[in-house]
Amino acid sequence: MPIRPENRSRYPKNWKEIRAAILDRADNRCEFCGVENYSMRLNPKTGKEVKIILTIAHLDHTPENCDPANLRALCQKCHNTYDAEHRKKTRTKGGDA
Repeated sequence: MPIRPENRSRYPKNWKEIRAAILDRADNRCEFCGVENYSMRLNPKTGKEVKIILTIAHLDHTPENCDPANLRALCQKCHNTYDAEHRKKTRTKGGDA
């Protein structure tokens, strides 16, 4: 997921290096489903091909916690699925996802 401008200050200055290390650890594949970064997949809803872009998920939803054990390389589908419950809770409480 792109970093929201209002959250950018919560990430360390070396975020690009951290991201690269996590992608390397994951062999450039989603650590949940195994899909390869930048591969093309058919979107069953639209019938169109989409490019898979891996993102880095914070398992505890805290951008400041960049311990490798807290980070996973995930495709958009897995990242959104993982974050769904957290987003639901934070929206209900009036917080930000």
